[in-house]
Amino acid sequence: MPHLFLAVTAHGYGHLAQSSPVVEALARRVPGLRVTLQSDIDPAFARRRLPLGFTQLHEPTDPGLIMDGPLVTRWEESLAAYVAFEADYDRHLQRQLATLRDLAPDLVLADVPWLPLEAARRLGIPAVGLCSFTWYDILHGCPLRDQVPDALLAHLRRVYAQADLFIRPVPAMAMQWLPNARTVGPIARRAPDRRAELRQRFGCPADRPLALMQFGGFEGLDPLRDWPEQDQVHWVVQELPGRRRRDAAALGEHGLEVLDVLGSVDLILGKPGYGTYAEAACNGVPVLHLPREDWPEAAALDAWLGMVVPTRELSLADLAAGRVAEPIAALLAAGRPAPVAPSGIEESADLLEPWLRG
Repeated sequence: MPHLFLAVTAHGYGHLAQSSPVVEALARRVPGLRVTLQSDIDPAFARRRLPLGFTQLHEPTDPGLIMDGPLVTRWEESLAAYVAFEADYDRHLQRQLATLRDLAPDLVLADVPWLPLEAARRLGIPAVGLCSFTWYDILHGCPLRDQVPDALLAHLRRVYAQADLFIRPVPAMAMQWLPNARTVGPIARRAPDRRAELRQRFGCPADRPLALMQFGGFEGLDPLRDWPEQDQVHWVVQELPGRRRRDAAALGEHGLEVLDVLGSVDLILGKPGYGTYAEAACNGVPVLHLPREDWPEAAALDAWLGMVVPTRELSLADLAAGRVAEPIAALLAAGRPAPVAPSGIEESADLLEPWLRG
């Protein structure tokens, strides 16, 4: 039985959202495909995104990043975590080697931890990275670049460059230093248009636009807590803790997730992130986005999104004050663009399938 070992960074939900459509495509192509997920991501989210029957090793693959809500990275603490991880790297590597020896997968796919890639290479198991960035790019471009040990950067760069392949889905950081990079199209799921049904479920007027507030799996940002109710849009949010609003609906209360509504909303308010941007583009949804000035990937994401869907940037001051009516009106007036084809799913599956067929 072909066996895919998927290693995913649990920094928000974006890495699994990015890799899981490719895994689903492989499961359709390769009969009996066995999938093992290594990640400390929420198992319930993993079950919603991966094919039935996968096994999860609920353990971290890398330090990820430490966040204060969806917008602020605690860079000093995050860098300390990377330095500590590197200082104890041999122990981590021996544990990863034991895991892969025991499971003996046919292919290791990493989005985007480097440890499983190095362990797979040492064992002669095909190893492929898939992501819009590497942790080398993030640390090299972070605000504390002058404090990142050169040896750590060199190690990350070497491991990613030695993978059998690195799949770079658009939109992505340039990563021109990678000799094994292969660029593919966007990776995102498309969702059906259910707006009539959803408006009825949410108690929303039939002519009211739906606006999704999506911050990528991170808590700590709740603009509706301070905003007055309004009639311009009907907000769709993850949760409305302890309160009700006539202008908002919580996905959790209706047993829904983002993919259930993505094809039905007229606008997304979110932060720069691959998952949000690729899903917006591939479902033809305009985006009102916040700045993310300390995030090295943001410039590449913002530039691409502005070419494929109507976008506006909303300052944090305007967000806090609720000054959103004008940019929302402008984006709604621009209308929904033609969806971008999520061609990276099948392109990635084309590249990976031969390893799973021996």
